[in-house]
Amino acid sequence: MDVFPDFDGVGATGELQSIVGALLMFVLIIAVLMLIICAIVWAVASSSGNHQAATKARTGLWVSVGAAALAGAGVAWMNFLLDLGTQL
Repeated sequence: MDVFPDFDGVGATGELQSIVGALLMFVLIIAVLMLIICAIVWAVASSSGNHQAATKARTGLWVSVGAAALAGAGVAWMNFLLDLGTQL
């Protein structure tokens, strides 16, 4: 008697992919909006001489760039794992 794992036990990978894709889309939209707002605040604060607000806006800008990069990498990582799972 041979014993093998049941790879068909986990189904609905298409639903999982669409749910995670939709969540990551919201993350990307919020990150882009945050990027735009922080860039505007950085420009206005720098021109008015408010260096503390400019520093916080610059930090927010870098955080939004990092969030967008991680969300984009998350989509690629999820697609890689789902494709790898179908090849096992």
